[in-house]
Amino acid sequence: MTKNINLTKLVLSLLFDVIGMSSFVIPGIGEFSDVVWAPLSYWLMTKMYTGKIGQVSGVISLVEEAAPGLDFIPTFTLTWIYDTFFSKK
Repeated sequence: MTKNINLTKLVLSLLFDVIGMSSFVIPGIGEFSDVVWAPLSYWLMTKMYTGKIGQVSGVISLVEEAAPGLDFIPTFTLTWIYDTFFSKK
């Protein structure tokens, strides 16, 4: 059985992770951008990954982006890996 690999979701996941990590690059503006990005990342995650995977990953993404110092975690990409290779669809 061959898994369906969605490269569009992978590219979007990588892009959204880079956006989330960009708050480390811009001193002073980073924490303000997290206030905007955290709920947006939750919403994007639930739209990209439907069902329980999207809901759980969305909450993890929200917490990860809102908590200081955790922006380096590539939540979108990890969700793509889980959804592509480990979930039972």
